[in-house]
Order: sequence, then structure tokens, then C-alpha cells
Amino acid sequence: MRQFSLGWFKGSYSRWLEYSVKKDAAFCLCCYLFKNDYVHGSTGDSFTKTGFKAWNKASEKLDLHVGKVNSLHHKCFNKMLDLSNQSQSIQVAFDKQSEKQRNEHRIRLNASIDVVRFLLYFGLSFRGHDESDSSKNKGLFLGLLEWFAKRLPEVDRVILKHAPKNDMMTSPKIQKDIVSACAQETVKAIINDLDGDYFGILVDESKDISQHEQMALVLRYVDKKGQVNEPFIGLVRVHDTSTKSLKEAILSLLMKHSLSPSKIRGQGYDGATVAKKHKEVETFFAIAANVLNVIGAPFKCRDQLRDHHAELLVQLLESGEVQSGKGLNQERGLQRPGDTRWGSHCKTLDNFVVLFASIVHVLGVIEYEGQEANDRLQAEAFLSKINSFEFVFLLHLMLKVLLMSNELSKALQKKEQDIVNAMIFLDLTKERLQEMRDEGWKSLMDELYLFCTKHDILVPNMEEFYIPGKSKCRPSSVTYSHHLRVELFYTVIDLQLQELNRRFNVVSSNLLLGMASLNPANPFANFDKERIMTLAKYYPDEFGELKLRDLSHQLDTFILHMQHGDPRFSNLKGISDLAKALVEANLVEIYSLVYLLVKLTLILPVATATVERAFSSMKYIKDELRSSIGDAFLNDCLVCYFEKEVFTNVSNDAIIDRFQSMKTCRVQV
Repeated sequence: MRQFSLGWFKGSYSRWLEYSVKKDAAFCLCCYLFKNDYVHGSTGDSFTKTGFKAWNKASEKLDLHVGKVNSLHHKCFNKMLDLSNQSQSIQVAFDKQSEKQRNEHRIRLNASIDVVRFLLYFGLSFRGHDESDSSKNKGLFLGLLEWFAKRLPEVDRVILKHAPKNDMMTSPKIQKDIVSACAQETVKAIINDLDGDYFGILVDESKDISQHEQMALVLRYVDKKGQVNEPFIGLVRVHDTSTKSLKEAILSLLMKHSLSPSKIRGQGYDGATVAKKHKEVETFFAIAANVLNVIGAPFKCRDQLRDHHAELLVQLLESGEVQSGKGLNQERGLQRPGDTRWGSHCKTLDNFVVLFASIVHVLGVIEYEGQEANDRLQAEAFLSKINSFEFVFLLHLMLKVLLMSNELSKALQKKEQDIVNAMIFLDLTKERLQEMRDEGWKSLMDELYLFCTKHDILVPNMEEFYIPGKSKCRPSSVTYSHHLRVELFYTVIDLQLQELNRRFNVVSSNLLLGMASLNPANPFANFDKERIMTLAKYYPDEFGELKLRDLSHQLDTFILHMQHGDPRFSNLKGISDLAKALVEANLVEIYSLVYLLVKLTLILPVATATVERAFSSMKYIKDELRSSIGDAFLNDCLVCYFEKEVFTNVSNDAIIDRFQSMKTCRVQV
């Protein structure tokens, strides 16, 4: 043994052994707290000051340090137990309570916890603007507590106005502590389910309603049933999104929950998009998003948009330009970007094209009839922008590019991650993009000319020099044709292809191909031992030279077993089904290396859809009405709301125990 073993934390040393990563040394917690400076045990000060590092004789030295029953270590250990036992504390001795008082306190605490559970489950607010006794709207927490009391006489007798003033269990601080206890127990249940196994992390960052940069962390692991889980464990506010800041935030969150970074076997981060790499495209999406916010937010604007589009549709039906029929000409709306960040923007841009005339109409109404001068000026500026040829060119170009990658995006965002289909869609997407680059220019321009004619948009002379913006004093040295075709059309498609090649490079492709080779569909039609062995070599800590040899033999037996038609492995659709089938068939130990590789494959994240869903939930928890919510309270509410299935299974007793341990002066129940 040449290093500290994590197994010691689970053995007889677990209650006192501590490990310092910085010093790479072990310490004794109880001796550190209670050993007098003038007392020296048989092991000196190594466990209290300098740190123990003799890993080659660790077990012998640890047992020697513990010693016999009357040893110094045992005396210190007993003192530590006495310190942690609140029922023996001086505070409790001075505050002797009757059994009746303790029962009434527990009823009050349980009632508050039940109300908190309801509010957290549905992501509702807690407090009201006026919580005084005379207020008719005291907020949801006190309102629900009163409703709760009216239906249970045994509760009504001991809570609210019938409770002691110093033990009402309803103050804002108590509410936050209960929420914190709920969140901690929820994450604890997740960590217990992980049980020290390997896991992957999914990380993303986004701004909340207060424009604070928040980083969310989601774990990805395979549980004891072979089921893939992606639980959200926390939100951390970061001052910037640099690599260093994100790394520090990730490590702090992992350490908070006693998760070792050495167990990470996959990392997924939201990468830079094409829009962030191209100035004109970034500007286009900013304009489109702002237009949708202006039109999509006020109810009056949405009604005007809907009514105008309906009028146009009637005219088109009467003229025969569109056909009528069941399922055709459904009502469309404008979904603002960011409402579902993980989804493609295809539908948003598609609706923008279809509703373009109605959008122009509503902006025109705001320009002349807007109540505020700022609204009128903003509408005028947006009208000028969206009626430009370059804007509608990018609108059609980005819609086509996103449509081509839409199937790939959906395949990668599935929790089960059908890698075989994802790899097929990856090749198809790259092929279609290349085909569009080579042959799609003319069809795009023809489509664009028809659109501009329909909506009275001025088409520039393609042979004239391109003039950025409206300034005619700064003409560029390239023509409109060159600018649109080379600087926009070719560049955007090339950036999209480069992004796909970057994300799915040789290493990533080998990993994905190895994952696809383990797919049990049809049955194991994609099985390729060479690719699977290549995949295993990317995990040198788990598959050394000897383990690779054993894996090779195990794969031979495994594939023969599967191809013999075992009914327990028939009709499997993906790798996740294979993991569950191996567990249910009690074959995990027999095919231990195969199962380990399957598990590592499932841990590897391909997309960050779950963490982006967490941000959608964050915007529901912290909205304009709750914009002053603190970071800690936001995190606790979000953990319970997003992981409501886990939270529902956390018992009130566990929450009470956690709540009691948060403050030493609380009533012992």
C-alpha cells in the first residue's frame, strides 16, 4: 500500500480517521481535539500535528494508535462522543422538558415540514408581503399552516396562536432551515444511492433573473439496478465563467458532498455555439430574441399577433394559396429563446418566418401607438433591422442549418442516449451540411427572393460594394455577393462542421463507436470486439494489462451467451437495457468486467440536456416576483423541486434529525 485507502473510511477507523489532501497525510480527529500538549502516546504527534504517512505499515500503525481499552485514543474518542451527544449537553440539562412539551414541539415541527414539503414540491413562494395577524394574505406558508390546523384539531391546539412565543416554528429563519434540511437530506439520499461508485458530471452556467451567473452541477451514474440516473445536486454562484472559476466551483460542490474527483469518469460541458463565434450571427440572434421578447411578453401584443395572422390566413385560404384540411394551418405562437434551452431553436425561427408579416404589423402598431417613447423608438429600430435583406438572409440560413442538425440534437439529448442512431445522424448531418455548402446557394437565394418580394424587402444589387449598416461613407472592398456567400453562407456552414468535428474528434468517435458496439439491439448486430477493446483502453485505471486480457476472454464468452438466444436478453433496445438485464439476471459478478465497461459507457455524458432543464426550473423558482431570493435558499428550493421524486421519499424523521443538528440549542425531540 503506497497511498491512503478510501476503504478505511468504511471500516473501524471511519468515526475518527481524517485525511488531508493537501498534506497527503492521515489524522485522528478525537486525539486532535482532546489530546493534551504534554501527553505523548506511542505514536507521538504524527496523528495530531505532522500527519501520518507510513502507508506501507498503515494497518499495523493505525491499530497501534488505537491501542487497548484504556488507551489515550479511547479516552479522547469517548470525549468526542460525549461532545456530539446533545442529550448530555449542559444546555439540555438546564432545559429539562416534559414529555408533553416535547410532543407538542414535534407536532409543530412536523406541521411546518409538511407545509414546506408542499411548497417545495410545486416550486411555490413561501412568504407574503404582510404577515401580521391582521393581514388577509400572509403568504402561502402561514396560509397553508392555518388551513392545515383547521382540519386537524390535534394540530390546531398546539400551533400558531396556541404555541409558545419562543417555539412557534414559523419564523422566516426556521422556514429556511427546514428547507435547507430538506435539500441536504435529498442530496444525501442521492449520494447514498451512488454509494461511492464512479460517476460523470454535467456542468453548465446561466444567468438568473438578477443577472447573477449561476453554475449547475448534475451527476450521471448507474445505480444498483443498472438504471442511469442524472440527479441535480447543486447550484453555485460564480463571478465569471472562466475555466479556473468553474473548476473551483465544481471542486467546492463535490467536496461539500464528500464526492471524490478521482471517481469522475466522464465530463459534459455546454460548449460554445456557432452564434458566439460569428459576429453577424450573434447580432442576428440578439435582435431576434429582443423582438420576440417585445412581442411575446405583453398580452395585448400577443393578441394582435394572433388576430393579424388569422386574418392573413383567411385571405390565403380564399385565394387558394394554402390548402385547408384536418391538422393544417394550426395556430402558431412565438416561443422565446431560453424558455427551453436544451431544445433546438428550429421551431422559433420557423415560426418567425411564418409570422413575419404579423410581426412587422405588431411592431408598426407599437411604433405609432406605444405608450412609452422608449417602446416606440425600440419598435422603430427593430422594424428597420428585421426588414433588412441581411437579417432575412440569416433568418433563412440559420433555419436551414438548424433543421439539418435537429435530428442529431434530439438523439443526443435523450437521457438514454441512443448512440447508434446518434452516430448515424452525425454522419447524415455532416453530409447534408456539406451538400448545402456545395449546391445549396442558388436554392437559398431563390427562396429568399420570393420571401423579399412577398414582404416588400429591398434586395441589394449583388455586384455593388457591401456597405455595413446604414453608413454609405464606409463601403467595404467586397461586393454584396461575396459578403453573403463567402463571409456568411460558407463561414456559418464551415463553423457548424468544425464544431461537429471538434466535439466528435477521433477520441470521441472511438468512444462512441465502442459504445455502439455494446448495443444489444438486433441482437448485438453492432458487436465489434476490437472497438470494444479500444474503448476499454481509454480507462487505464480500471483496465490494466491483465484486466484487458481477462476482458478479452470474458467478451468471447459473453457474446456466445447472448447469441444463444437467452430470453432474458431478447428485445433489448439500448445499452441501458443491457445494464438492467445483467443486474436482473444476476450476471454482474460473472461478467464483472463487461458490466464495468457497460457502466462506464453509460456514465459518459454526450449532451447536457438535464442540467439545462435545471436552469429552466431555476427561472421558475426565481422569477421577477422572487428576484431577491438568496443564493443558498435558491439552491435548496431548486434541489427539492427538481429532484422531487427523491425528495418525496425522504422521511420527516430524517429532516427533523438534520434540522436538530443544525443548531445546538434546539429542543431535543
